[in-house]
Amino acid sequence: MNNNRGGFGEDNIMSLYDLPIGKTAIINSIQAEGITRRRMLDLGLIPGTKVEALRVSPTGDPKAFRIRGAVIAFREEEGTKILVDYKEV
Repeated sequence: MNNNRGGFGEDNIMSLYDLPIGKTAIINSIQAEGITRRRMLDLGLIPGTKVEALRVSPTGDPKAFRIRGAVIAFREEEGTKILVDYKEV
């Protein structure tokens, strides 16, 4: 699964849920199925979309992300099904 957008490669792929707070990444793929996949696509989570990890709840789940100007929270179960290209700078 090497899309090589922006110089990123396989070694930089992680789940959205693992993206460190304050960091940005590019969506690589959606691994969810059915209605969950449809919801994610409807929210604008398509390959090539920039996402930023904003904050985590005090209990550790869910985490909030900025996606296309909106703040959206995902629980771990959903966030691990979204793969992103991340390059630490």
